[in-house]
Amino acid sequence: MAKPAPSIQQELRAARRRSPLLLRAGFLIRRLHQLHSALFLEETRQFGITPVQYSLMTTLATRGEIDQNGVALEIGLERTSVAEVIPRLVERGLLDRRRSPQDRRAKLVKLTRQGASLVRQMSPAVARAHRRTIEQLDPAERDAFLLTLVRLVESTAEIESAPLRLR
Repeated sequence: MAKPAPSIQQELRAARRRSPLLLRAGFLIRRLHQLHSALFLEETRQFGITPVQYSLMTTLATRGEIDQNGVALEIGLERTSVAEVIPRLVERGLLDRRRSPQDRRAKLVKLTRQGASLVRQMSPAVARAHRRTIEQLDPAERDAFLLTLVRLVESTAEIESAPLRLR
């Protein structure tokens, strides 16, 4: 006779016995981020693009030309970090940047043809990295996990120190 599957509470108690860190959401999120970043870099090494750079470029591929502050809000990154990432991509010929004609203080950015091409070329490798990050879950668990992450991210989008603009 088959032994019944352990309950969620039993699995959590067993995890706690292995390490108290395994019941800390912050630790688990940081560790999963580390793992995903490693998988992303492994899958996309030949392109020389970081996950943050790819997020920025994907946003521009979707939204077109927008100002740097808008980019920061779209990807949930501090403006100063975006201001450091953009020049590297401009130097590589992947982005164009210009002053806004409406507000001379604002800088508009957009993908170049080369940048758009690179986003398309990277897409299969990036999809593999994302798949590998959660491949240990069965399909229903993957969907539930992603939905849980969406709910958490959307419910905290207004936190002032880490804003995220959602449409």
